[in-house]
This record gives sequence, structure tokens and C-alpha cells, in this order.
Amino acid sequence: MNRITAIKRYQIAKVYRRDQPAMTKGRMREFYQCDYDIAGTYDAMIPDAECVRVAVEILTNVDVGPFVIKINHRKILDAIFEVAGVPEEKVRTISSAVDKLDKMPWADVKREMTEDKGLSDEVAERIGRFVLLKGGEDLLSELQANTELMASKKAQEGVADMVLFFKYVKVLGVLPYVSFDLSLARGLDYYTGIIYEAILVEENVRPTEAQPTATKANEVKDGQDIDESVVRVGSIAGGGRYDELVGMFLATKGKKSKKNEVPCVGISFGVERIFSIVMSRRQNAQLKANRTKVYVISIGDSLIEERMRIATELWDAGLATEFAYKVKSNFKAQMNHCDDEVIPWAVLIGSSEVEQGVVNIKNMLDKDAQGDAAQVTVKRADMVAELKKRLGMN
Repeated sequence: MNRITAIKRYQIAKVYRRDQPAMTKGRMREFYQCDYDIAGTYDAMIPDAECVRVAVEILTNVDVGPFVIKINHRKILDAIFEVAGVPEEKVRTISSAVDKLDKMPWADVKREMTEDKGLSDEVAERIGRFVLLKGGEDLLSELQANTELMASKKAQEGVADMVLFFKYVKVLGVLPYVSFDLSLARGLDYYTGIIYEAILVEENVRPTEAQPTATKANEVKDGQDIDESVVRVGSIAGGGRYDELVGMFLATKGKKSKKNEVPCVGISFGVERIFSIVMSRRQNAQLKANRTKVYVISIGDSLIEERMRIATELWDAGLATEFAYKVKSNFKAQMNHCDDEVIPWAVLIGSSEVEQGVVNIKNMLDKDAQGDAAQVTVKRADMVAELKKRLGMN
């Protein structure tokens, strides 16, 4: 590789899916993706844990809403199939069925494995005892206590990796976002170690709890893709370790060689899906087109000079403030301006307030607010401090 033995990189570009497009199901053949990858030989699970840290930072900062990052290990999954007695030629197709467990109930997945893919009922049940398990670090102890599973060398290696992984994500401060889910398979053959999938979850659902499945899972026909438009929990990122993929392109005449191996781990983010989620969340909230925080409103008499004085005082205190540029301004028009421009607070004055040296501070966003949370009368000398407190500027 031109003497480059290690690299950390990201890119945002178009990618292409080699299958039939299903745009109504959220699956397009051409779409934008953000990739983050670490390539090179490093000690086990250190870059793997960093990928999760990067994913948490990105998804938190773009504000996609509540999410968890499901993780599993390909070697553990392969060991489960091995111990359960899945024939080698059926591993890929059974893996694909297991991967639907976040969208379909176990009964439907089992039916697909037995009736459509020819797996025996006994083998399917043995798979189910494992792939229905999910949790956190505690799940490792449960796997380690399973002597039948741990007799597999693949299971031993996978569990050892996951012990390190949990130790590192704890140090990196992202353990609360991680869910160890043995049903996570991800259908791509090139994954060789840890696999990730970031999913949106419903409010107040902890990462280690069961996540909601498709609302119309029973409408999924055998052999067809899940209709992602009916799934309440959306996958927004995915990836894992792929130690042998780059070497495939470096091999001479198709021959594998140790010198051509380039260990890699990475995660990809669905840009368009994340964008649509963020836009949908913002459509449900009021969008503010300016930075104004306070609007000065007069009741009855014009009080233009008094409005100017209050605005000046608030400007001097660093508060973005506006008032109507009319000597006599209609009260309703001033209130409507606050609503139209999504200005959170209004200072209301009339002749009596000026005489008493007080102002009324009104909450213009929360129409259901009660008592002092809705409106409060304060001394003019306390106006700035009260507004700063309500704006969280103290």
C-alpha cells in the first residue's frame, strides 16, 4: 500500500447498494454515506472502542434523538451456529434470518429458518436460546458460564475480545449507549470481529431493554425485505471489523498472503436517513429565524420613548431585544409579532407600570404555563436579572 501501514480517515460520499431499490421502504440503490475507518495493526479492541466513541459524539451532536449502539462479535455468532448444529452451507442464510429479530418476533424468524430454509426445529430452538439474549457487560458472564459454547475456540476468542471492549468503552465514557445483542448479525460476509449497529429507540427505553419491533411485522412475506417504513426503530449507522477485505484487493492472482493483510475497523452513517430524522424532529418544534430573546410591548398609550429606554437597558446588558418601530403600535400586532418570530419573552408596560416602576415579564412560548412561570411582575431595577435567570444566562 505504498508503504502506508496505518491510517485513520473519514469521508462523505455517494455509495451504491447492489440490490433492487425499494425507495418506499427506505432502501435506495444510490445514497450518501459518512464512513469512519481505522486501518492498521493495533492491540485488540482499542480502535474498535474508539469507533463507538466517535459514533456517540456524532449522533449526540446532530441530535437524532434517543439511540443505542447494538454490538455483537462475529466469532461469537459463528460459534453459536456451530454449537447449535447449523450446516456450513446454511450459515449465511440463517444469519440473515437472525438479523431480522429487531423487526420480527422470534416465532416468525424461527418459521423462516425451518419452513423456508430447511433448518430442523431442534437446531432452530438451540439458536433461539442464544440469539434472544441481550444486555450489557453482565451477558459476558452468562456466556462464559456456558461450557458448551465456550468449548468453541471461536467463542473463546470472541468473548475475550468483548471483555476488552467493555473495559475500554467504560473508560471512554460511552458504556451507557452500548447494548450487547446476540441477534445482531449484519449480513455482510466480510466482517471478522466486532459488529455495530446504531438504532433509534423510543423515549425512556434503556439500551439493555428489548427494543420495539415492526408494527406490522406479520405483513412481511417470506424471502422479502423488511418494509422499513413500518419499523419504529431505525438503523442509522453500522459497521464492524473487516480484517481481510482490503487484502482481497491486494492479493496477487487471488492468492492470500499475510503481508497483504490490513486489519481494519470502521462505522458508516446513513447521511440521508439521519438528515430526514433530524428534519422531522425539527418540524415538530418551532424554528426560530432570528436571535431575538426579548420583545418590549406597550399597552394602551404609545410609550415609544419608554420602550426605547427599556430596549437600551436590555441591549446594554447583552440581551437581544426588539420593539415595534411605531409611535403607536397595536397591542395585538405586537403580541402576534412575538409569536411569528418565536421570541420567548416579552416585557409588557402600560402607564400604570411606568408610574409604579415595574414591568411585566411574560412567557411567550409556553402557552400552558401557570403562575409565575407564565407571567411575573418585577421591579424595573430587577428586570435584567429576572430575564437573565429565565433565559438561563446566570
